[in-house]
Amino acid sequence: MASAKIRRPRADATRNREQLLAVATRMFATADAEPSMRAIANEARVGIATLYRHFPTREALVDAVYRDQVSRLTAGARELLTQLDPPAALRRWMDLFGEWIATKNGMLDTLLAMIESGKIAHAHTRTELLDAIDDILAAGRTSGELRADVPAEDIAAALIGIFTVAGAPEREAMAGRLLDLLMDGLRPSARG
Repeated sequence: MASAKIRRPRADATRNREQLLAVATRMFATADAEPSMRAIANEARVGIATLYRHFPTREALVDAVYRDQVSRLTAGARELLTQLDPPAALRRWMDLFGEWIATKNGMLDTLLAMIESGKIAHAHTRTELLDAIDDILAAGRTSGELRADVPAEDIAAALIGIFTVAGAPEREAMAGRLLDLLMDGLRPSARG
């Protein structure tokens, strides 16, 4: 019995997929409404057929962008801990979280429909994000630089609140101030 060879995608196909993901992510983050598939293909400088070859439906594209962003956000927590002390890593991760939230602007209707239908497991994403926060908190607790009594769920709720109030690009300075205030409250000395 001959074993079947697994064929890798061609280099240009891989580049096209990565380019489409990057462009779709950027367009979703900056759009007030969901951009058309044609607009995404045009911005990525590929034909519409190339887009549909990689992502046969809008849902497939939204799913790929969503999963890519969650993966980057969760891996980002571990990577930041190799480069920064825990408080600085957490503060930078909060900025990444805000960028992740912004990505949803132009795909919100499709994303909500996919979550409602069960095509995207929202609970699994929540667990991944809480684990990322917990990784940073654990390092900060060990070093004594972050409070030991604050659960990841509280930080996630605070972040959602901050980016609900100050998530618009024109409120970036406000979001930064609120994130700094949150960080001040996470330091052991802030407890008085």
